[in-house]
Amino acid sequence: MTGPAWITTPVTDDLLRGALDLERTEHGVLPHRLPARARAQCSDDQLAMAESQPSGVRLVFRSRATAVELDALPTRRVYVGAPARPDGLYDLLVDGRPAGQASVTGGGRVLTVDLTDGTTRTQSGPVGTVRFTGLPGGMKDIEIWLPHNETTELVALRTDAPVEPARPSGRSVWLHHGSSISHGSDGASPTAIWPAVAAARAGVELVNLGLGGSALLDPFTARTLRDTPADLISVKIGINLVNMDLMRLRAFGPAVHGFLDTVREGHPSAPLLVVSPILCPMHEDTPGPTAPDLTGGRLSFQPMGDPAEVASGKLTLRVIREELARTVERRAAEDPNLHYVDGRDLYGESDAAELPLPDGLHPDTATHRRIGERFAERLLALRRTAERAV
Repeated sequence: MTGPAWITTPVTDDLLRGALDLERTEHGVLPHRLPARARAQCSDDQLAMAESQPSGVRLVFRSRATAVELDALPTRRVYVGAPARPDGLYDLLVDGRPAGQASVTGGGRVLTVDLTDGTTRTQSGPVGTVRFTGLPGGMKDIEIWLPHNETTELVALRTDAPVEPARPSGRSVWLHHGSSISHGSDGASPTAIWPAVAAARAGVELVNLGLGGSALLDPFTARTLRDTPADLISVKIGINLVNMDLMRLRAFGPAVHGFLDTVREGHPSAPLLVVSPILCPMHEDTPGPTAPDLTGGRLSFQPMGDPAEVASGKLTLRVIREELARTVERRAAEDPNLHYVDGRDLYGESDAAELPLPDGLHPDTATHRRIGERFAERLLALRRTAERAV
Protein backbone atom coordinates (compact mmCIF):
# COMPACT_ATOMS: atom_id res chain seq x y z
CA MET A 1 0.00 0.00 0.00
CA THR A 2 1.50 3.29 -1.06
CA GLY A 3 1.32 6.49 0.95
CA PRO A 4 0.19 9.91 -0.25
CA ALA A 5 1.98 11.75 -3.04
CA TRP A 6 3.49 14.54 -0.97
CA ILE A 7 3.76 18.13 -2.18
CA THR A 8 6.38 20.25 -0.40
CA THR A 9 5.59 23.95 0.05
CA PRO A 10 8.24 26.43 1.27
CA VAL A 11 7.36 28.11 4.58
CA THR A 12 7.24 31.80 3.73
CA ASP A 13 5.85 34.98 5.28
CA ASP A 14 2.54 34.67 3.44
CA LEU A 15 1.80 31.38 5.21
CA LEU A 16 2.52 32.72 8.72
CA ARG A 17 0.48 34.92 11.02
CA GLY A 18 1.59 36.31 14.35
CA ALA A 19 5.32 36.48 13.52
CA LEU A 20 7.07 39.81 12.93
CA ASP A 21 10.28 38.43 11.41
CA LEU A 22 11.42 35.23 9.71
CA GLU A 23 15.08 34.26 10.08
CA ARG A 24 16.69 31.79 7.68
CA THR A 25 18.68 29.09 9.50
CA GLU A 26 20.76 26.11 8.42
CA HIS A 27 17.66 23.93 8.80
CA GLY A 28 14.85 26.16 7.55
CA VAL A 29 13.23 29.27 8.98
CA LEU A 30 12.82 30.54 12.55
CA PRO A 31 9.81 32.76 13.35
CA HIS A 32 10.54 35.70 15.63
CA ARG A 33 8.10 37.88 17.56
CA LEU A 34 10.48 40.82 17.73
CA PRO A 35 12.12 42.28 14.61
CA ALA A 36 15.87 42.01 14.09
CA ARG A 37 16.50 45.66 15.00
CA ALA A 38 14.81 45.18 18.38
CA ARG A 39 16.68 41.94 19.05
CA ALA A 40 19.97 43.66 18.31
CA GLN A 41 19.36 46.17 21.10
CA CYS A 42 19.30 43.64 23.95
CA SER A 43 21.58 40.65 24.59
CA ASP A 44 19.50 39.17 27.42
CA ASP A 45 19.19 35.38 27.08
CA GLN A 46 15.73 35.32 28.66
CA LEU A 47 14.40 37.78 26.08
CA ALA A 48 16.04 35.86 23.23
CA MET A 49 14.38 32.65 24.38
CA ALA A 50 10.98 34.26 24.95
CA GLU A 51 10.66 36.13 21.67
CA SER A 52 11.76 33.09 19.64
CA GLN A 53 9.06 30.93 21.23
CA PRO A 54 6.18 31.32 18.75
CA SER A 55 3.29 32.12 21.08
CA GLY A 56 0.33 33.01 18.87
CA VAL A 57 2.22 32.18 15.67
CA ARG A 58 0.42 29.89 13.25
CA LEU A 59 0.73 28.50 9.76
CA VAL A 60 -2.43 29.42 7.84
CA PHE A 61 -3.28 28.18 4.36
CA ARG A 62 -6.03 26.81 2.14
CA SER A 63 -5.92 23.33 0.68
CA ARG A 64 -7.90 20.21 -0.16
CA ALA A 65 -5.28 18.21 1.74
CA THR A 66 -6.40 15.37 3.97
CA ALA A 67 -2.88 14.79 5.36
CA VAL A 68 -0.33 17.35 6.54
CA GLU A 69 3.23 16.90 7.77
CA LEU A 70 5.46 19.57 9.24
CA ASP A 71 9.16 18.94 9.80
CA ALA A 72 10.41 21.06 12.68
CA LEU A 73 13.30 21.41 15.08
CA PRO A 74 12.02 22.35 18.55
CA THR A 75 14.13 23.49 21.47
CA ARG A 76 12.71 22.02 24.66
CA ARG A 77 13.52 23.41 28.10
CA VAL A 78 14.55 21.28 31.08
CA TYR A 79 15.03 22.80 34.53
CA VAL A 80 17.60 21.11 36.77
CA GLY A 81 15.85 19.57 39.77
CA ALA A 82 12.32 20.04 38.38
CA PRO A 83 10.02 17.49 36.75
CA ALA A 84 10.28 17.11 32.98
CA ARG A 85 8.03 19.44 31.01
CA PRO A 86 5.65 17.95 28.45
CA ASP A 87 6.58 18.27 24.79
CA GLY A 88 5.11 21.29 23.07
CA LEU A 89 1.78 20.81 21.32
CA TYR A 90 0.77 21.85 17.83
CA ASP A 91 -2.95 22.67 17.58
CA LEU A 92 -4.73 22.01 14.28
CA LEU A 93 -7.78 24.07 13.30
CA VAL A 94 -9.87 23.38 10.20
CA ASP A 95 -12.21 26.20 9.18
CA GLY A 96 -11.68 27.68 12.63
CA ARG A 97 -12.62 24.55 14.57
CA PRO A 98 -10.26 22.33 16.62
CA ALA A 99 -9.30 19.27 14.57
CA GLY A 100 -6.33 17.70 16.32
CA GLN A 101 -3.21 18.03 18.44
CA ALA A 102 0.23 16.50 18.04
CA SER A 103 3.86 16.89 19.07
CA VAL A 104 7.07 16.57 17.11
CA THR A 105 8.29 12.99 17.22
CA GLY A 106 11.87 11.83 16.86
CA GLY A 107 13.73 15.10 17.15
CA GLY A 108 14.57 18.32 18.92
CA ARG A 109 17.22 20.14 20.91
CA VAL A 110 17.24 20.21 24.71
CA LEU A 111 18.06 23.41 26.60
CA THR A 112 18.95 22.64 30.23
CA VAL A 113 18.58 25.56 32.64
CA ASP A 114 20.07 25.62 36.14
CA LEU A 115 17.97 28.13 38.07
CA THR A 116 20.42 28.22 40.98
CA ASP A 117 23.11 29.99 38.98
CA GLY A 118 21.40 30.88 35.67
CA THR A 119 23.68 28.71 33.54
CA THR A 120 22.40 26.84 30.49
CA ARG A 121 23.63 24.13 28.18
CA THR A 122 22.20 22.92 24.89
CA GLN A 123 22.15 19.37 23.58
CA SER A 124 21.66 19.11 19.84
CA GLY A 125 19.14 16.78 18.22
CA PRO A 126 17.68 15.94 14.82
CA VAL A 127 14.73 17.43 12.98
CA GLY A 128 11.42 15.71 13.80
CA THR A 129 7.95 15.59 12.29
CA VAL A 130 4.44 16.50 13.42
CA ARG A 131 1.72 14.75 11.45
CA PHE A 132 -2.04 15.24 10.98
CA THR A 133 -4.15 12.84 8.94
CA GLY A 134 -7.83 12.24 8.30
CA LEU A 135 -8.67 15.85 7.51
CA PRO A 136 -12.03 16.35 5.74
CA GLY A 137 -11.96 16.57 1.96
CA GLY A 138 -12.72 19.72 0.00
CA MET A 139 -11.17 23.18 0.07
CA LYS A 140 -10.75 24.49 3.60
CA ASP A 141 -8.76 26.84 5.79
CA ILE A 142 -6.07 25.02 7.76
CA GLU A 143 -4.26 26.53 10.76
CA ILE A 144 -1.37 24.93 12.64
CA TRP A 145 -0.68 26.84 15.85
CA LEU A 146 2.95 26.39 16.86
CA PRO A 147 3.92 25.53 20.45
CA HIS A 148 3.80 28.68 22.54
CA ASN A 149 6.63 27.50 24.80
CA GLU A 150 9.19 25.94 22.42
CA THR A 151 11.52 27.76 20.07
CA THR A 152 10.59 26.16 16.75
CA GLU A 153 12.53 26.09 13.49
CA LEU A 154 10.27 25.19 10.57
CA VAL A 155 11.97 22.92 8.05
CA ALA A 156 9.38 21.60 5.58
CA LEU A 157 5.61 21.64 5.02
CA ARG A 158 4.18 18.66 3.15
CA THR A 159 0.59 18.03 2.08
CA ASP A 160 -1.21 15.57 -0.19
CA ALA A 161 -2.79 18.42 -2.17
CA PRO A 162 -1.58 21.85 -3.32
CA VAL A 163 -1.43 24.73 -0.83
CA GLU A 164 -2.35 28.37 -1.34
CA PRO A 165 -2.20 31.30 1.09
CA ALA A 166 -5.35 31.87 3.10
CA ARG A 167 -7.62 34.71 2.12
CA PRO A 168 -7.58 37.82 4.35
CA SER A 169 -9.89 37.19 7.28
CA GLY A 170 -11.29 40.71 7.39
CA ARG A 171 -11.09 40.59 11.18
CA SER A 172 -9.65 43.35 13.32
CA VAL A 173 -6.02 42.84 14.36
CA TRP A 174 -5.42 42.79 18.11
CA LEU A 175 -1.83 43.52 19.16
CA HIS A 176 -1.05 42.53 22.74
CA HIS A 177 2.05 42.84 24.92
CA GLY A 178 2.54 41.33 28.35
CA SER A 179 4.56 38.99 30.55
CA SER A 180 4.87 35.21 30.82
CA ILE A 181 1.16 34.96 31.63
CA SER A 182 0.36 36.60 28.27
CA HIS A 183 3.07 34.44 26.68
CA GLY A 184 1.09 31.44 27.92
CA SER A 185 3.12 29.99 30.79
CA ASP A 186 1.50 26.80 32.10
CA GLY A 187 -1.25 26.85 29.47
CA ALA A 188 -1.78 23.37 28.03
CA SER A 189 -1.56 24.24 24.34
CA PRO A 190 -1.13 27.23 22.02
CA THR A 191 -4.87 27.84 21.54
CA ALA A 192 -5.54 27.37 25.29
CA ILE A 193 -3.51 30.39 26.45
CA TRP A 194 -5.62 33.35 27.46
CA PRO A 195 -4.79 35.70 24.52
CA ALA A 196 -5.72 32.95 22.04
CA VAL A 197 -8.94 32.25 23.96
CA ALA A 198 -9.82 35.96 23.97
CA ALA A 199 -9.02 36.38 20.28
CA ALA A 200 -11.17 33.41 19.27
CA ARG A 201 -14.15 34.55 21.35
CA ALA A 202 -13.88 38.16 20.17
CA GLY A 203 -13.31 37.24 16.52
CA VAL A 204 -10.03 39.12 16.12
CA GLU A 205 -6.62 38.28 14.67
CA LEU A 206 -4.00 37.92 17.40
CA VAL A 207 -0.45 39.25 17.33
CA ASN A 208 0.94 38.18 20.69
CA LEU A 209 3.95 40.02 22.07
CA GLY A 210 3.64 38.36 25.45
CA LEU A 211 7.30 37.88 26.39
CA GLY A 212 8.01 35.66 29.38
CA GLY A 213 10.09 37.54 31.94
CA SER A 214 10.52 40.46 29.54
CA ALA A 215 7.57 42.86 29.87
CA LEU A 216 9.93 45.52 31.20
CA LEU A 217 8.87 48.74 29.43
CA ASP A 218 11.80 48.35 27.04
CA PRO A 219 11.92 51.12 24.43
CA PHE A 220 12.54 48.63 21.60
CA THR A 221 9.34 46.81 22.53
CA ALA A 222 7.41 50.07 22.48
CA ARG A 223 8.82 50.82 19.02
CA THR A 224 7.80 47.34 17.86
CA LEU A 225 4.24 48.00 19.02
CA ARG A 226 4.37 51.40 17.33
CA ASP A 227 5.44 49.95 14.00
CA THR A 228 3.14 46.89 13.90
CA PRO A 229 -0.21 47.39 12.11
CA ALA A 230 -3.13 46.91 14.51
CA ASP A 231 -6.74 47.91 15.11
CA LEU A 232 -6.82 47.17 18.85
CA ILE A 233 -3.86 47.31 21.25
CA SER A 234 -3.32 46.23 24.84
CA VAL A 235 -0.31 46.37 27.13
CA LYS A 236 -0.21 44.42 30.38
CA ILE A 237 2.33 46.01 32.71
CA GLY A 238 3.73 45.22 36.11
CA ILE A 239 4.56 41.71 37.25
CA ASN A 240 7.96 41.41 35.55
CA LEU A 241 9.06 44.77 36.97
CA VAL A 242 8.44 43.32 40.43
CA ASN A 243 9.95 39.90 39.57
CA MET A 244 13.24 41.53 38.57
CA ASP A 245 13.13 44.41 41.06
CA LEU A 246 14.00 46.49 38.01
CA MET A 247 13.04 50.04 38.96
CA ARG A 248 11.61 52.22 41.70
CA LEU A 249 8.39 54.24 41.72
CA ARG A 250 10.21 57.43 40.63
CA ALA A 251 11.29 55.75 37.39
CA PHE A 252 8.11 53.72 36.83
CA GLY A 253 5.66 56.55 36.17
CA PRO A 254 7.75 58.36 33.55
CA ALA A 255 8.69 55.03 31.94
CA VAL A 256 4.99 54.17 31.48
CA HIS A 257 4.35 57.59 29.95
CA GLY A 258 7.29 57.18 27.58
CA PHE A 259 6.16 53.68 26.56
CA LEU A 260 2.64 54.88 25.81
CA ASP A 261 3.93 57.97 24.00
CA THR A 262 5.90 55.74 21.65
CA VAL A 263 2.97 53.42 20.97
CA ARG A 264 0.76 56.42 20.22
CA GLU A 265 3.26 57.70 17.64
CA GLY A 266 2.21 54.84 15.38
CA HIS A 267 -1.36 54.38 16.58
CA PRO A 268 -2.65 57.82 17.55
CA SER A 269 -6.32 56.87 17.82
CA ALA A 270 -6.55 53.06 18.05
CA PRO A 271 -8.28 51.74 21.17
CA LEU A 272 -5.48 51.13 23.68
CA LEU A 273 -5.99 49.16 26.88
CA VAL A 274 -3.53 49.47 29.75
CA VAL A 275 -3.93 46.32 31.86
CA SER A 276 -2.57 46.05 35.38
CA PRO A 277 -1.43 42.74 36.92
CA ILE A 278 -3.83 39.98 37.85
CA LEU A 279 -3.91 39.08 41.51
CA CYS A 280 -0.68 37.44 42.68
CA PRO A 281 -0.90 37.14 46.46
CA MET A 282 2.81 36.84 47.15
CA HIS A 283 3.56 40.20 45.48
CA GLU A 284 0.48 42.25 46.34
CA ASP A 285 2.29 43.96 49.21
CA THR A 286 5.74 42.35 49.11
CA PRO A 287 8.24 43.64 46.54
CA GLY A 288 10.63 41.56 44.50
CA PRO A 289 12.86 40.14 43.39
CA THR A 290 11.20 36.78 42.82
CA ALA A 291 13.25 33.63 43.36
CA PRO A 292 12.64 30.06 42.14
CA ASP A 293 12.05 27.40 44.76
CA LEU A 294 12.66 23.72 43.93
CA THR A 295 11.71 22.34 47.35
CA GLY A 296 10.29 18.86 46.94
CA GLY A 297 11.34 18.68 43.30
CA ARG A 298 8.57 21.03 42.17
CA LEU A 299 9.20 24.47 40.69
CA SER A 300 7.51 27.32 42.49
CA PHE A 301 8.39 30.93 43.26
CA GLN A 302 8.92 33.03 46.37
CA PRO A 303 9.15 36.80 47.01
CA MET A 304 12.48 37.99 48.35
CA GLY A 305 11.71 41.63 49.12
CA ASP A 306 10.72 43.32 52.37
CA PRO A 307 7.34 45.13 52.59
CA ALA A 308 9.07 47.87 54.60
CA GLU A 309 11.01 48.81 51.44
CA VAL A 310 7.83 50.07 49.73
CA ALA A 311 8.22 53.32 51.66
CA SER A 312 11.53 53.93 49.85
CA GLY A 313 10.01 53.37 46.41
CA LYS A 314 10.11 49.61 45.83
CA LEU A 315 7.30 48.35 43.63
CA THR A 316 4.53 45.95 44.58
CA LEU A 317 1.52 44.99 42.49
CA ARG A 318 -0.73 47.20 44.59
CA VAL A 319 1.57 50.20 44.03
CA ILE A 320 1.75 49.49 40.31
CA ARG A 321 -2.04 49.27 39.93
CA GLU A 322 -2.52 52.58 41.72
CA GLU A 323 0.09 54.30 39.56
CA LEU A 324 -1.26 52.84 36.30
CA ALA A 325 -4.81 53.88 37.16
CA ARG A 326 -3.66 57.46 37.87
CA THR A 327 -1.58 57.59 34.71
CA VAL A 328 -4.40 56.42 32.46
CA GLU A 329 -6.90 58.78 34.13
CA ARG A 330 -4.62 61.76 33.47
CA ARG A 331 -3.86 60.79 29.87
CA ALA A 332 -7.45 59.87 29.02
CA ALA A 333 -8.46 63.51 29.39
CA GLU A 334 -6.71 64.09 26.06
CA ASP A 335 -6.86 60.52 24.75
CA PRO A 336 -10.45 59.23 24.82
CA ASN A 337 -9.42 55.92 23.27
CA LEU A 338 -7.14 55.05 26.19
CA HIS A 339 -8.67 52.75 28.81
CA TYR A 340 -7.58 51.10 32.06
CA VAL A 341 -8.33 47.47 32.96
CA ASP A 342 -7.71 46.36 36.53
CA GLY A 343 -6.12 42.92 36.27
CA ARG A 344 -8.05 41.79 39.35
CA ASP A 345 -11.23 42.00 37.25
CA LEU A 346 -9.70 39.24 35.13
CA TYR A 347 -8.42 37.19 38.08
CA GLY A 348 -9.12 38.38 41.59
CA GLU A 349 -9.51 37.17 45.15
CA SER A 350 -12.52 34.91 44.57
CA ASP A 351 -10.78 33.37 41.56
CA ALA A 352 -7.62 32.75 43.58
CA ALA A 353 -9.66 30.94 46.23
CA GLU A 354 -11.17 28.69 43.57
CA LEU A 355 -8.22 28.41 41.17
CA PRO A 356 -4.98 29.23 43.02
CA LEU A 357 -1.85 29.84 40.98
CA PRO A 358 -0.11 26.41 41.08
CA ASP A 359 3.43 27.77 41.32
CA GLY A 360 2.49 31.02 43.02
CA LEU A 361 3.00 33.03 39.85
CA HIS A 362 1.42 31.47 36.74
CA PRO A 363 -2.18 30.40 36.01
CA ASP A 364 -3.18 26.91 34.91
CA THR A 365 -5.20 26.13 31.79
CA ALA A 366 -8.59 26.60 33.46
CA THR A 367 -7.51 30.02 34.70
CA HIS A 368 -6.16 30.98 31.28
CA ARG A 369 -9.62 30.24 29.88
CA ARG A 370 -11.34 32.34 32.51
CA ILE A 371 -9.01 35.30 31.94
CA GLY A 372 -9.41 34.97 28.16
CA GLU A 373 -13.20 34.85 28.33
CA ARG A 374 -13.30 37.94 30.51
CA PHE A 375 -10.84 39.86 28.36
CA ALA A 376 -12.83 38.97 25.23
CA GLU A 377 -15.69 41.03 26.70
CA ARG A 378 -13.41 44.10 26.67
CA LEU A 379 -12.36 43.46 23.09
CA LEU A 380 -15.95 43.00 21.96
CA ALA A 381 -16.98 46.23 23.68
CA LEU A 382 -14.19 48.13 21.92
CA ARG A 383 -15.17 46.62 18.57
CA ARG A 384 -18.79 47.67 19.05
CA THR A 385 -17.73 51.20 19.99
CA ALA A 386 -15.46 51.44 16.95
CA GLU A 387 -18.21 50.16 14.63
CA ARG A 388 -20.73 52.71 15.97
CA ALA A 389 -18.20 55.50 15.34
CA VAL A 390 -17.82 54.57 11.65
